[in-house]
Amino acid sequence: MEWVLAEALLSQSRDPRALLGALCQGEASAERVETLRFLLQRLEDEEARDGGGAGALPEAAREVAAGYLVPLLRSLRGRPAGGPDPGLPPRHRRRVLRAAGAALRSCARLAGGPQLAAALAEEALRDLLAGWRAPGAEAAVEVLAAVGPCLRPREDGPLLERVAGAAVALALGGGGDGDEAGPAEDAAALVAGRLLPVLVQCGGAALRAMWGGLAAPGTSPGSGRVEEKLLVLSALAEKVLPEPGSDRARSAREADPDARRCWRFWRTVQAGLGQADALTRKRARYLLQRAVEVSAELGTDCTCGPQEGNGPSLFWWSEKKKDELLKFWENYILIMETLEGNQIHVIKPVLPKLNNLFEYAVSEENGCWLFHPSWHMCIYKRMFESENKILTKEGVIHFLELYETKILPFSPEFSEFIIGPLMDALSESSLYSRSPGQPIGSCSPLGLKLQKFLVTYISLLPGDIKSNFLLKFIRKMTSRHWCAVPILFLSKALANVPKYKALGIDGLLALRDVIHCTMITHQILLRGAAQCYLLQTAMNLLDVEKVSLSDVSTFLMSLRQEESLGRGTSLWTELCDWLCVNESYFKPSPMCSSIGLHKTSLNAYVKSLIQEYVKSSAWETGENCFMPDWFEAKLVSLMVLLAVDVEGMKTQYGGKQRTENVLRVFLDPLLDVLMKFGTNAYMPLLKTDRCLQLLLKLLNTCRLKGSSAQDDEVFTVLQNFVMSTTESISEFILRRLTMNELNSVSDLDRCHLYLMVLTELINLHLKVGWKRGNPIWRVISLLKNASIQHLQETDSGQEPTLGNQIQRVVSMAALAMVCEAIDQKPELQLDSLHAGPLESFLSSLQLNQTLQKPHAEEQSSYAHPSECTSVLEESSSSQGWGKIVAQYIHDQWVCLSFLLKKYHTLIPSTGSEILEPFLPAVQMPIRTLQSALEALTVLSSDQVLPVFHCLKVLVPKLLTSSESLCMESFDMAWKIISSLSNTQLIFWPNLKAFVQFVFDNKVLTIAAKIKGQAYFKIKEIMYKIIEMSAIKTGVFNTLISYCCQSWIVSASNVSQGSLSSAKNYSELILEACIFGTVFRRDQRLVQDVQTFIENLGHDCAANIVMENTKREDHYVRICAIKFLCLLDGSNMSHKLFMEDLAIKLLDKDEFVSKSKKRYYVNSLQHRVKNRIWQTLLVLFPRLDQNFLNGIIDRIFQAGFTNNQASIKYFIEWIIILILHKFPQFLPKFWDCFSYGEENLKTSICTFLAVSSHLDVVTQNIPEKKLILKQALIVVLQWCFNHNFSVRLYALVALKKLWTVCKVLSVEEFDALTPVIESSLHQVESMHGAGNAKKNWQRIQEHFFFATFHPLKDYCLETIFYILPRLSGLIEDEWITIDKFTRFTDVPLDAGFQWYLSQTQLSKLKPGDWSQQDIGTNLVEADNQAEWTDVQKKIIPWNNRVPDLDLELLFQDRAARLGKSISRLIVVASLIDKPTNLGGLCRTCEVFGASALVVGSLQCISDKQFQHLSVSAEQWLPLVEVKPPHLIDYLQQKKTEGYTIIGVEQTAKSLDLTQYCFPEKSLLLLGNEREGIPANLIQQLDVCVEIPQQGIIRSLNVHVSGALLIWEYTRQQLLSHGDAKP
Repeated sequence: MEWVLAEALLSQSRDPRALLGALCQGEASAERVETLRFLLQRLEDEEARDGGGAGALPEAAREVAAGYLVPLLRSLRGRPAGGPDPGLPPRHRRRVLRAAGAALRSCARLAGGPQLAAALAEEALRDLLAGWRAPGAEAAVEVLAAVGPCLRPREDGPLLERVAGAAVALALGGGGDGDEAGPAEDAAALVAGRLLPVLVQCGGAALRAMWGGLAAPGTSPGSGRVEEKLLVLSALAEKVLPEPGSDRARSAREADPDARRCWRFWRTVQAGLGQADALTRKRARYLLQRAVEVSAELGTDCTCGPQEGNGPSLFWWSEKKKDELLKFWENYILIMETLEGNQIHVIKPVLPKLNNLFEYAVSEENGCWLFHPSWHMCIYKRMFESENKILTKEGVIHFLELYETKILPFSPEFSEFIIGPLMDALSESSLYSRSPGQPIGSCSPLGLKLQKFLVTYISLLPGDIKSNFLLKFIRKMTSRHWCAVPILFLSKALANVPKYKALGIDGLLALRDVIHCTMITHQILLRGAAQCYLLQTAMNLLDVEKVSLSDVSTFLMSLRQEESLGRGTSLWTELCDWLCVNESYFKPSPMCSSIGLHKTSLNAYVKSLIQEYVKSSAWETGENCFMPDWFEAKLVSLMVLLAVDVEGMKTQYGGKQRTENVLRVFLDPLLDVLMKFGTNAYMPLLKTDRCLQLLLKLLNTCRLKGSSAQDDEVFTVLQNFVMSTTESISEFILRRLTMNELNSVSDLDRCHLYLMVLTELINLHLKVGWKRGNPIWRVISLLKNASIQHLQETDSGQEPTLGNQIQRVVSMAALAMVCEAIDQKPELQLDSLHAGPLESFLSSLQLNQTLQKPHAEEQSSYAHPSECTSVLEESSSSQGWGKIVAQYIHDQWVCLSFLLKKYHTLIPSTGSEILEPFLPAVQMPIRTLQSALEALTVLSSDQVLPVFHCLKVLVPKLLTSSESLCMESFDMAWKIISSLSNTQLIFWPNLKAFVQFVFDNKVLTIAAKIKGQAYFKIKEIMYKIIEMSAIKTGVFNTLISYCCQSWIVSASNVSQGSLSSAKNYSELILEACIFGTVFRRDQRLVQDVQTFIENLGHDCAANIVMENTKREDHYVRICAIKFLCLLDGSNMSHKLFMEDLAIKLLDKDEFVSKSKKRYYVNSLQHRVKNRIWQTLLVLFPRLDQNFLNGIIDRIFQAGFTNNQASIKYFIEWIIILILHKFPQFLPKFWDCFSYGEENLKTSICTFLAVSSHLDVVTQNIPEKKLILKQALIVVLQWCFNHNFSVRLYALVALKKLWTVCKVLSVEEFDALTPVIESSLHQVESMHGAGNAKKNWQRIQEHFFFATFHPLKDYCLETIFYILPRLSGLIEDEWITIDKFTRFTDVPLDAGFQWYLSQTQLSKLKPGDWSQQDIGTNLVEADNQAEWTDVQKKIIPWNNRVPDLDLELLFQDRAARLGKSISRLIVVASLIDKPTNLGGLCRTCEVFGASALVVGSLQCISDKQFQHLSVSAEQWLPLVEVKPPHLIDYLQQKKTEGYTIIGVEQTAKSLDLTQYCFPEKSLLLLGNEREGIPANLIQQLDVCVEIPQQGIIRSLNVHVSGALLIWEYTRQQLLSHGDAKP
């Protein structure tokens, strides 16, 4: 076309100047410039052919270049590359640029001299050096690409070198503006695509300049963009790698660059192999393959240049080892290519080649690396960073298994890879999931492999490297925010490393940082377990000579004692033992050195620690100082108790006296100070604070967490020491609290400290026995009176002072402490039940009264001059003062809560006001309730607990008279609860208090009685709590546990055992019985790991320190079931409650069955139905005949429903139990067999299974003959059913029934004997080993027919654990019996023995028969050839699979329409998306496939399917074969002569263009995401793949299928000669 256009122009005029001049006039459109290019090229061809060079043409060319093209390019370069262009669109502009550049090249050649090309190149180079964002850079590239071939390699060599250098710099993003990804990528692509190929042809100087820019020291892979480097290298690959077979002399070849010898080139290739961009990886593989091919063809030795460090070169070639090298690199490239597929079933067969790579890579002679190990790391890095997490896990496991079978030489690259990419991959929590088949509570397989790998690898490291590696490993653990699961298993692996002196102070600090990293997770148990393992790591790996006891004690403080390091645990004992062994080897502590101790011992260190702690410093003179931090007190108390226990280990038989002596030596300085508290009024305030802090921490830390807490001598001795100082301490506290000594904001923390100490002293005295003459008694009484007096003092109308207001807050806090102590310890009752001064005062309090904020000037006057006033100003700000007032109100409600509990009998139930109340807050409850509502709006969520406690007392009294006010309290309280996160510590106490007042049994009873708005509000809140439980695990547990306990208590307190309240809220029990969410994988993983930690028991200290909260979802159902087990069927209220619950359960079952949601194995619908029938089984023994008579039809109807296997077993079981207990229902049972075959379908198997247990049903019936005869007649007719599953169930029932009849020897059965014996004989004596015989054997061995006994196996263990396990239900639904016994909130019933299974059923494991329970049809697609003889003798029907009959029907219809049908079957059972199935259906019908096999025929009704299929399903046979039955279906088709062809990329797959399809072909298509599973790949005769040229590795499954269907059709048309022209 271009030639024709140029000829047409030349035919109009032979004057080139006129033609060119005409084209150069007018608008510079793309078409005009391209026409100009065509003409110039035509003229250039004529000039070359004629050999001209003079005349008008050169001059015309120069005029066109100077007068038109150069100005045009200058106008186009006015816009920066990548910037906005208000004129031409980008694509149009580039078209003009390229056309102008090509025209310019022709002008330069026609001009007859090099000057024009050189001038244009110089000008373009200046634009290029200005950077890609500069104006003209894009045009400059086009100009240089155009005139480059016109430059002379020798004369213009320096210019070419400068152009080449600038081009490479620009391509690598070094053009000055390469920060933005878009412009940089544009620059690299344009330079590599347009300019570099031209420069490569311009001679060696330009090539060497480009190579110099690439291989310069400043362009290492870490400092530049790998993508751009590989782009440039790919463009230069033909030149930077030697050309095999070239005629150039060897000297010339040696002068050119050889990338194989440059280590920077190989580092870039390796970096490219691990890039996220698929195109970059492809370029890297291309360069690698190209280098290997070049090396093999050249046949000369080659070694990559030196690099830092020892070891093999990054690349080398030896002609002597050519075969081994080719084998290594072929396998390597094959693995990297296969990894692009991201499909594990394709990659797994190639992984053994990775093992071969290691065999090639390590020399058998000297055990050294032959290939650089970084190449292997590239493969693993690619697997670790895969989008497919299954592939990532496979790669991690493969790497961790390296040292199980081979010993690899040490390599720094290997260690760096472990600390880098491997640990990054290990941070993914999903990798630690259990393997299929592993029991719940097992250790993660990856966790075990990680532990084994780390132990092996570190043991093989050289000694001088081991310490450095461990330090880097631990520091890497601090470099990111780890989730709870990975940090746990990494810590566990470290803890198991053999003891070695590897870590010094840096390692100890790194471990402390790791512990801090664990604190961010909300999984408290996993956090505590990780801390335990990290402490064990420190004890195993610490070089004690490099650290001091001071360093160790600081490290121990990073552990949370309430989560890990609790006294009395095995970890505490292990720590004591470690200190005992190493105490003389520690580096001297600075503290010990300062007091002249050069030999460090634990005792000496602790003595100096306490002496230093209690010593006063010169700066501690201020009376208004802030309270010291608790850190030092925690540290000292921890080390004291460790030292005491270490001494106890040294002298195990020293006894109590020895312990007392040791403890006294340590605590003498502290006890001396405490004894002076009451007499020394001038003791520094900070000293008293620290001593009280230490006292509290000693008592808290000393309490044993283990089982031997009662025999703890240390705590007993410490308790005696503390009690000896009680009088002094209590006098001091009394003085401080009552004598106006606390008068600043900072003193409020001090007040809190004093009250905590006072509470501890009270508890200690109560523990040893309360005596009325006790000094603490007097102090409490005086404190109470003084506090009341302070609070009763009225202001004189003046502005309140800070001191007065603080004293009011202190007095109220003291009163709250006294009230809490009296409430918890009745022994402390200071007055009789008659109202005393305390009660009268509390009852008259002005509730929610706020404290007026003093002026800032007045506040500062109380501050000591040395005090930091900024802190005071912050504390007394509006926000700070608000917190003080909130605490004051909180303490008011604590006191009122005590008062209401004590005098709850005085609260009037009518709510009417008493004219002269002597306890107003108690006797005027409406006003008090209104104040409580006001308090809920004022107080923060962490201070509302005492208000909730008051509401618990008030609401039951006022619900009848003030319902609206009570409902308002429900709403406000729920608003507070729902706003909290369940990770906050205050959430659970608040939730418990909320449940206790809203769901109080009295409240529930009254609300149900009046049936007002409160009743429905309570139910609304109930459902909101259940809804909240889906995201906040454990919320429903709190509700159901409290309600069940209160109902049990109320039932036991009433003589008749009333459950009237529970009956009105039976929905709560119903929801509890079916409760349980379907967890996400991450939630299930965390639960699995928590169970694993719990199963460690005492071996993990976290289990001892932290109490099991029992917040798992299982405990909701356990609580409800145990509650139901306690009910008495003979009690009328209990009976009515259970009957109501049973009806609601059946209603729920019917509702779920009618749900339109997808019902599949282990779906939520399946689980709910399973739980419903489990609960009905528990209720059954307490249901009488009259009630069952009303629901028996509904139970039978449930048997006709299409149910999953586990539900089917429960329904069959409960029917058997009903018929056994009440044989009167047998006639209704026989009626179930008469519903008509079309209605029954395979659901008749349920009733046949019940019939197989007729021996149990008739166990208590004296006359069995009639029942057995009817059973035989009914079952026998189903033995001839056309459905294979029905026949199997009928035959097994017939065999069991006939066994019972033969034992009875009934003559009436003689007429049936020949038919029965013949049928059973034929089925037992089948020949061969086909599927029919296998399934007959399986069903006889099935647990439900072979082992299960409906009466003997009736227990909770069978219902909730054994049967779900044997029926293939997901492990989330297995509830072990020990969980029932561990849950003690609801007691065990008297018949506890029926909890446990007494039969062999519990020992069974799921076998082959569990597979046949998956789906409704047992073996519908089995090959029935083995049954031919039996069927022909019994029933005269054709022995065909129904699906094949359907297929013949469609073929007959198609034949009548004149349509050709092939022998191709397309199997799409693995495909999920209706759109793909609809498209395939249309394609199969168009090309005449014989059948399309799908996973479910329900897809036909899908709108998306119908939209794509356009009615093709009406003309194409559709066959349903579910995925679990595919193996049997494929085997059946193999016997019929079909070749099974898989559409998949595997290591041995054949190219589609080279494969010849047999006539009888079966095409198996894979899943959209996972492809064809590995177990089905084994069934394939051949794998065919579609050749691909692009970057993306896969096609849509419909497209892939269509390509193969067409290729099959094309080949068949050609082979039959039916191809039409």
